[in-house]
Amino acid sequence: MADSPSNAAAPAPPPVPAPGQTDRPVYVIGAGPGGLAAAYALRARGVRAVVLERSDRVGASWRGHYDRLRLHTTRRLSALPGLPIPRRFGRWVARDDVVRYLEKYAEHHELEIVTGVEVSRVERTADGTGWLLRATGGRELTGTAVVVATGYNHTPRLPDWPGRAAYTGELLHASAYRSPGPYAGRDVLVVGIGNTGAEIAVDLVEGGAARVRLAVRTAPHLLRRSTAGWPAQYTGVLCRRLPVALVDRLAGPLGRLSVPDLSAHGLPRPDTGLYTRVGQGAIPVQDVGLIEAVRTGRVEITAAVDGFEDGEVVLADGERIRPDAVIAATGYARGLEPLVGHLGVLDERGRPVVTGARAPAGAPGLYFTGFTNPISGMLRELALDARKIARAAARSQARSRARS
Repeated sequence: MADSPSNAAAPAPPPVPAPGQTDRPVYVIGAGPGGLAAAYALRARGVRAVVLERSDRVGASWRGHYDRLRLHTTRRLSALPGLPIPRRFGRWVARDDVVRYLEKYAEHHELEIVTGVEVSRVERTADGTGWLLRATGGRELTGTAVVVATGYNHTPRLPDWPGRAAYTGELLHASAYRSPGPYAGRDVLVVGIGNTGAEIAVDLVEGGAARVRLAVRTAPHLLRRSTAGWPAQYTGVLCRRLPVALVDRLAGPLGRLSVPDLSAHGLPRPDTGLYTRVGQGAIPVQDVGLIEAVRTGRVEITAAVDGFEDGEVVLADGERIRPDAVIAATGYARGLEPLVGHLGVLDERGRPVVTGARAPAGAPGLYFTGFTNPISGMLRELALDARKIARAAARSQARSRARS
């Protein structure tokens, strides 16, 4: 296990520019990987960027992930613009080393970061020439453009299962899970078979839980993180722009060759193609031990959770179980509605209608990054988005100067 992230004091942040300041910056909301990358790319093009972070340090969401987490993407293809990830961190970078890298990234590029400032609402300025940000402490900040980088995993989502409010057993969202120690010798139900749920289930088994069950509504596509030294991410990059139907046809035979049939253990092969499922928001699960754990019965697959009743968990197939603890790996909400929902820039699921260098219609200079989950790797796409957003923002500023 990597050492704990450094708690060394960061340099004192620069003051928040006062409203009406002539040097209007581009404001970047969020000091995670996407926000830091965008800030660097903007500065590299001569555009002043100020990062606003609601917590007291960069990389807040990464600091809160469970202990055993490692990137499922390679070190080389996970670096942000302008600074490689150190080779000593290994091919699959550990959580604490990701945090160290983000801290170093902000320091190395001397990014202008203001912590402890949460933006509650983004509006157009009265004259229509920029953006007004309403933030904590009554601040009203005016910028030429805004990059929203508050993160894919913003607000933990716990389904409103029938009977949940009255359930007295131990129930927590996966965002609160850190390590298997508290669950040693106990019966644990993990709900949800995304990458987080799959990895937590394996972590519990390896950490000494007496019984681990994994509740699954829809069987996922399972991928080996690496096959014969070839990372799954490389294939994802190659397939990123190919037609969906073609990738579906290619992925089927490859999956059958590399992953055993687990139908007898409750995980049948999906009927829907891999890339079709990606388009529906279901990213393949990269194997970090789940396949073997299911095959050997150390992780038991159950039906999905339908609700809670009389202290029991009611499953979709009618079975009732009474685990010692329930860990809900049920995903996150983007949490963008209070911030920008009034601008008409979100779809019916609360996601930005466009991301990257494209600004939504009617909202010039408003950019979103980090709100997709591509098979080519989140950090890789954040790096690409950062450069594109910076280019678009720089061009927009140049046009504004030419008109003035």
